[in-house]
Amino acid sequence: MFGAMWSEHCAYKHSGPLLASLPTEGERVLVGPGENAGVLDIGHGLAAVFKVESHNHPSAVEPYQGAATGVGGIIRDIFTMGARPIALLNGLRFGPLEAGGDDSGGTDAATAARNRYLFDGVVSGIAGYGNCVGIPDVGGELFFDPSYSGNPLVNAMCLGIARHDEITLARAAGAGNALLLVGAATGRDGIAGAAFASAVLGEDRDARRPAVQVGNPFLEKLLMEACLELSRSDAVVAMQDLGAAGLTCALAELSARGGCGAEVDLDRVPRREGFMNALELLLSESQERMLVVVKAGREAEVESVFARFELPAVAIGRVVDDPVVRCRFGGQLACELPGRALVDEAPRYVLPAAPPGDLADRLAADLAPLAAEPPSAQGLLELVSAPNCRSRRPVWRRYDHMNGTNTLAGPGDADGALLRIKGTPAAVAVSLDGPGRLAALDPRSAAASAALESALNVACSGAVPIGATNCLNLGSPEPRAGYWALAETVAGLGEACRALGVPIVSGNVSLYNETTDGPIVPAALVGMLGLLEDRATAVPMRWREGHEIWMLGAPGWEPASLAGAEHAWRTGELGGRPRLDLESAARVVRLLPMLATERIIAGSHDLSVGGLGVALARMAIASGCGAIIELPAPADQWPSAALYGEGAGRAILSVGADNAARLLAACAAADVPTQRLGEAHGESLSIGIGTLPRLEVGLAQLTDAWETGF
Repeated sequence: MFGAMWSEHCAYKHSGPLLASLPTEGERVLVGPGENAGVLDIGHGLAAVFKVESHNHPSAVEPYQGAATGVGGIIRDIFTMGARPIALLNGLRFGPLEAGGDDSGGTDAATAARNRYLFDGVVSGIAGYGNCVGIPDVGGELFFDPSYSGNPLVNAMCLGIARHDEITLARAAGAGNALLLVGAATGRDGIAGAAFASAVLGEDRDARRPAVQVGNPFLEKLLMEACLELSRSDAVVAMQDLGAAGLTCALAELSARGGCGAEVDLDRVPRREGFMNALELLLSESQERMLVVVKAGREAEVESVFARFELPAVAIGRVVDDPVVRCRFGGQLACELPGRALVDEAPRYVLPAAPPGDLADRLAADLAPLAAEPPSAQGLLELVSAPNCRSRRPVWRRYDHMNGTNTLAGPGDADGALLRIKGTPAAVAVSLDGPGRLAALDPRSAAASAALESALNVACSGAVPIGATNCLNLGSPEPRAGYWALAETVAGLGEACRALGVPIVSGNVSLYNETTDGPIVPAALVGMLGLLEDRATAVPMRWREGHEIWMLGAPGWEPASLAGAEHAWRTGELGGRPRLDLESAARVVRLLPMLATERIIAGSHDLSVGGLGVALARMAIASGCGAIIELPAPADQWPSAALYGEGAGRAILSVGADNAARLLAACAAADVPTQRLGEAHGESLSIGIGTLPRLEVGLAQLTDAWETGF
């Protein structure tokens, strides 16, 4: 039990001391880190409940069930809090799907085939579970890099809505109250899953399949509806999902948070396999199970609700005043130990840290020659069609993104998904985003850029960012370079969220993401929630014929903007020193919702992977309208940097000519640079860069490149 609860996956032994530095408080925060999910006040007596978690190692071993049970687990974290889930998002990272060519990074045929198997299994698992349980999958991100070959990242995020008075916490209380185990019967699947997720993937990965849970989305749907009904009843004191470390974790966390204990008869645990021993019952991670604390004397009332949904609910024990977890099996004492020791007393490690030995040389790389190269129409088409830039339609078309009739803008419609809050004029915007290869050079800037990118996504929809969740995916923290990357990642995330004024209310850390070939490129994925008080002011990701096109934010037309950029990687340049102006980018995020509310802008889209060139192409494709763009000097000094640089904190705006003066005034008041790029017009994207020959690409060509399949 200590082995499971003191694993990195459960105890955060290396990350815990660092995470304590993150900003977690704010005027809208109702529940912060430490519970199953974070909770923010969104007005009208309602709260948003959200969190993101990883299921990386299970997905590397058994991609369908690994991804499916990751979705199931994050859904339970939300409805355990008494909130109805209304949206799912996912962040995915894989190795290249094709061998050879500019996109493969030297990937051989066998590795590419394995990556395709993982890719298809993960996408199928996400679709299979989310579609069946009836929750729309509305957004996310997808990135490819050779470092993820054999160790994909599968991060699942869920958002739910609850009334303030229906929020349920996972804190046991009241000696004599019953502990009901509800849902699926217990089997041997998932045993040692927490320990498995806290180790480097080795050659024995196929032998670890029993550590992967098996999901049943139809049972989860029944469990969700029953628990949501009971969240309105005062008969329920607390609820806790049985996830990592199974019953051990649920008993320990419920009792530790409540300052009490639990006494359990393991012989009463329903099981689907014979001859299970006490340890197996305590550590099984069988899915679709909940532990519910029920007021003494009201067990039959609660059991009748579960019975209506054809769910078994068995009283396996009672809450006790003595602060210990005491379990009996076969009439004998199986364990007796303080819950707090399992939850709060794991060792904490602050390790020596140092950047990789070759980092200084990579940072010193001269990007000026690449930045000075004149871009071509063919080069733009190749970038638009690259796996990290092209349309994600082949993925999200497999997800039901309209279930529940809340979705106003789903995948492909906007930078952030937009969902109505029924019964109010409001909407929430939500995004899950992360950096590309920037973390290979500067994990601090990469984590900060992830927070800025996700905040920009919701701000471009017209929403004010109000809270964040995060999933930090890195390799082993034990080498000096590994702990340095972890510390820098947490520091960058904290700096960005403080600059944005956004609290982090929940999250997850996934370490030991590496294979015998080495660690992954660190990936700090940030989920951002934005609030739109009046959804009528939402801004689409389109421009209109005849509208002026403006860029918001500092141009960033210098070689440094190519450090870690997709264009640089595709040309073989893996170095450079990134630059990030946090305060300037944060001002852009704060200004965008005001521009939307005042109806100064008619459309917007942030600049991210592929820089200005890909952003212009994507807007043109989404709008069905071309544009005539002029990038003035000094853009022609570094033309490739001007078109493909990926500096954070910029957005394209569509502005009616009669609103241009209002835009300039608002930008001047907010101390945000802006410049006119051109006009939406015609059937092609025509880009002039100073005195260089114009770059002309037809809209049909752009669309064909964008819709390249995987």
